[in-house]
Formats: sequence, C-alpha cells, structure tokens
Amino acid sequence: MLPSTQPARRGRETLAGGGWIELHEGFFRDHEAQMAALLEELPLRVEEVVVCGKRYPTPRRTSWHGDPGCAYGYSGRRWEPSPWTPTLDRIRAQLDELEGVHFNSLLANHYRDGADAMGAHADDEPELGPSRDDVRIASVSLGAARRFVLGHRATKEKREWSLGGGSVLVMGGPLQRDWVHRVPRTKRVVGPRLNLTFRVVVPRPRIP
Repeated sequence: MLPSTQPARRGRETLAGGGWIELHEGFFRDHEAQMAALLEELPLRVEEVVVCGKRYPTPRRTSWHGDPGCAYGYSGRRWEPSPWTPTLDRIRAQLDELEGVHFNSLLANHYRDGADAMGAHADDEPELGPSRDDVRIASVSLGAARRFVLGHRATKEKREWSLGGGSVLVMGGPLQRDWVHRVPRTKRVVGPRLNLTFRVVVPRPRIP
C-alpha cells in the first residue's frame, strides 16, 4: 500500500499560540481498500465514556492500539492497547517516514454515517508527546469526507477542513493547549469514514 504518486498539497501552517497543522491530501490513493481491510482487522466497538460523572455510549465505534506499555487515559477510562494489525503497521511505517517521528499508538474511530460524531476536545493528556511542547498527531481519514473543525479556546476563532479520501492531517507543536477539535454530526447522506489518529505515548511510571 503506497502513498499517492500524485503531488499532494503540502504546507505547514502556524496557528495562534504557535501550534501548527500540515495537510497532505490524497496521500493514500487506495484508501477504500485499506478501510475495507481494517474494518475486518480492528476490534471496533461502541465504548462507554464518563462525562461529568455520567456514563455515555460513544457515537461511533472505536479501538485503541499500540506498543506494549502504551496505555492511554481519557474520558474517565484507561485503555490498554490492542496489538497492531498488518494494515496498521504498513500505514504507520509510511507516517513515521513522513514525519520523522515514531508513532507508537493509535486511536481508530469508525463513523458509520452522519449521525456518528466526535465532540469538541483536545488531545492534551499528559502522556502524549514526544514532548509537552510538541504533541504530534497524524490523522488519517479513509473513506467518505467529513467536516473537521478546529476552534480556539480563547478567541473562538474557527478553522474547518473536509477530510477524507486518504488525506493525512498532522497537528503539532503546542496546538492542543490552545485549540479544540471536533467532527460534527450532519444530516446529509454520507458514507462511512474510518479515522486513524496516530500518536506518541510517553510511558510514565505509575505512582504506587
């Protein structure tokens, strides 16, 4: 599974607060085949998360993968990683080469239709890196395009992209401190989308 041989739009854009984004459109030309393979390989399921002390089902299917020791805590839960699958390993190798960073973990989100969504949040958990000043997220969007909305915490500035079709959106620097992001619901008829957010977890010793 090779990246597209067509020139993808590439350009790093620095946003308020010093964080940055970099978009590679059409990076994976065989994205539909990759999505079909991953839907067979991944243990995707609807999970429960804790918000304000209450448990809610996620409006999408998810799975967490990573190297041994790459547990991840968010939404009131701690997630132990499932193993890498063959397709995930191939995609990760290409992203490692693209970014010069070793991604050791991944959150997969399967949006089955327009009713599935992701609320506003930041990937600012303390175990994410490679450093606190550079939380690197490589977001791969396979299948149908969906709106991806960035919002600045203080100024309420909004930026928006349509991500799908094998695109890769990289977020880096201190972006997660100042901005939140979401995938809103839509009433339009849209096909399924599989989003793979590759991350760097810095394992931290647990306090007894």
